[in-house]
Amino acid sequence: MASHIVGYPRMGPKRELKFALESFWDGKSTAEDLQKVSADLRANIWKQMSEAGTKYIPSNTFAHYDQVLDTTAMLGAVPPRYGYTSGEIGLDVYFSMARGNASVPAMEMTKWFDTNYHYIVPELGPDVKFSYASHKAVNEYKEAKALGVDTVPVLVGPVSYLLLSKAAKGVEKSFDLLSLLPKILPVYKEVITELKAAGATWIQLDEPVLVMDLEGHKLQAFTVAYAELESTLSGLNVLVETYFADIPAEAYKTLTSLKGVTAFGFDLVRGTKTLDLVKAGFPEGKYLFAGVVDGRNIWANDFAASLSTLEALEGVVGKDKLVVSTSCSLLHTAVDLVNETKLDDEIKSWLAFAAQKIVEVNALAKALAGQKDEALFSANAAALASRRSSPRVTNEGVQKAAAALKGSDHRRATNVSARLDAQQKKLNLPILPTTTIGSFPQTVELRRVRREYKAKKVSEEDYVKAMKEEIKKVVDLQEELDIDVLVHGEPERNDMVEYFGEQLSGFAFTANGWVQSYGSRCVKPPVIYGDVSRPKAMTVFWSAMAQSMTSRPMKGMLTGPVTILNWSFVRNDQPRHETCYQIALAIKDEVEDLEKGGINVIQIDEAALREGLPLRKSEHAFYLDWAVHSFRITNCGVQDTTQIHTHMCYSHFNDIIHSIIDMDADVITIENSRSDEKLLSVFREGVKYGAGIGPGVYDIHSPRIPSSEEIADRVNKMLAVLEQNILWVNPDCGLKTRKYTEVKPALKNMVDAAKLIRSQLASAK
Repeated sequence: MASHIVGYPRMGPKRELKFALESFWDGKSTAEDLQKVSADLRANIWKQMSEAGTKYIPSNTFAHYDQVLDTTAMLGAVPPRYGYTSGEIGLDVYFSMARGNASVPAMEMTKWFDTNYHYIVPELGPDVKFSYASHKAVNEYKEAKALGVDTVPVLVGPVSYLLLSKAAKGVEKSFDLLSLLPKILPVYKEVITELKAAGATWIQLDEPVLVMDLEGHKLQAFTVAYAELESTLSGLNVLVETYFADIPAEAYKTLTSLKGVTAFGFDLVRGTKTLDLVKAGFPEGKYLFAGVVDGRNIWANDFAASLSTLEALEGVVGKDKLVVSTSCSLLHTAVDLVNETKLDDEIKSWLAFAAQKIVEVNALAKALAGQKDEALFSANAAALASRRSSPRVTNEGVQKAAAALKGSDHRRATNVSARLDAQQKKLNLPILPTTTIGSFPQTVELRRVRREYKAKKVSEEDYVKAMKEEIKKVVDLQEELDIDVLVHGEPERNDMVEYFGEQLSGFAFTANGWVQSYGSRCVKPPVIYGDVSRPKAMTVFWSAMAQSMTSRPMKGMLTGPVTILNWSFVRNDQPRHETCYQIALAIKDEVEDLEKGGINVIQIDEAALREGLPLRKSEHAFYLDWAVHSFRITNCGVQDTTQIHTHMCYSHFNDIIHSIIDMDADVITIENSRSDEKLLSVFREGVKYGAGIGPGVYDIHSPRIPSSEEIADRVNKMLAVLEQNILWVNPDCGLKTRKYTEVKPALKNMVDAAKLIRSQLASAK
């Protein structure tokens, strides 16, 4: 019985790749140093899978930034601004596309389906010259082979690649990206031909867009593409892998009749209906790669349930054609439970990280082949039983409070325009008020103090003193820059979700449970294992302290319930929305305590609201309904004069603008600068928005400092579609990852731009 892993985390068990990348970017190490760390990580991953007995081991799922960017490099599809002409694409061009450089901005980054991973969006148009410009896939295959491991090279499939791209600047929005298929397939043929020559016997093409609602012509593109590739693929076993959701019946039909394809991979964790399609008919003689081990969460597999699913599938496809697999790449889960020495033993027994999932996949494959590891299976059953019956998981008071929310709507008593009037009387802000999103740079010194306080090397008194000094510095800086609504800079916080989770019950934390978000940026999602409640106030002390240092309004900063949910590993033993309502009630308590503590502006970030949107349209309404309701629960009890802000990241808002309006926030700030036009087009098309709005005026993910003219130009573009009395001026996102040498001039230019336009508007009157 064979086993397969769709893909594996790249960062390393202790974020080795992160540190190597950042050292290289800072000029502290060479490209050779970076390549050495990367090669060691790859070798360890292949070895680990090989020793566990994995038959189909992936290669080319390692990336220095992102696998879609790797594909862009492979196809030579470099936007002209990076000055690439021909030849093998090096790290300089590669990282310029990902991060921008001193003279040109980065490519857009967006969410990879409904995960918290981001990919670099290809910019394509009719004039792009494609050429085989990165031999990475072949090189990695050879690298593994030299180590004695025969791998399955993985490529982003041609149709998914095009459908995940966008029309480049200056190209008509209506440009049909699929019209480029005939231009990219020759490059795919070259790559596949080289892989065959190098000895590859299997190849994996990831076509995850097949789980989306695709129109007929898009499905047709798969048929065309694979018919065109058929002769090149002959002599190879070809796996087309899908993941993240159920595959629609029409797409299933298209996929299973593709030419030249030997095997089909499905996510059977999130795609439970796909099972019915397989049972109703699967092409004879083809392989089924059954994704029964969850690649998106950290709970131990239910061996008994998986085994019965696999046994049922065996009856459909035959014993020798069934392969046990992960539901998707393990990129979305933490790396190795072995490094969790401080995690509570009981909770630890309920978990499986990527390294443990390799073991699970192989244990299931062996059990199917009649070599069941009885000890492993009984330990698994015992862990699942302990999780079901543990008193730590259930809190009756919380269950009752959440159940009581059902019938009611939870809205603030008056409408937004009346509230904005009341708030303006109290806050007295100028037109085009300026603010930032929340965090200020987290210096090495700050992190050290936090680390030492956690390790009990610094007294609470000294810790508070250090934080107070930092807050004072940030407040003074903002006053000096003449920003209108201030923030305290969040020096006491490690991460916008972790910080709250550590103070809520029902959450557990890891030491090394890092997951890549983009590039070298990793997050450490908390584990929500039980009912959630707030034992005591979490932020009031710091916010009130900061407010006492200034007469300007100080924003209280909270993370919203949907974002806490979407950026955590969520319990899988109750519906997600029930967990979300519990978190909303905890945040509601905090909002009301902030208001009592004299904080008149409270920002409840819902950075991840859009990313939780299910991939299938039929499930959108239900999700948006409970997600928006959860947000309203948090602030429905405050006075009209308390101004509620929210912030959202990387979002294609056009499809959810009505839900955003329904959130009923007073002010929304939106990450926008890498995709200006997309956001503003919503308002250009006549959507009426009466609340305050701050589309980000500069990109904080790049070290570039925009000029005040550039920012003023941006604001003027916004004023063409938005009323001046609702527009706010702010950066795209928090400033935590930037340096003060970048932050000060950028914010100064931002404030100057706002003042310039204020005076222009005044004189125009």
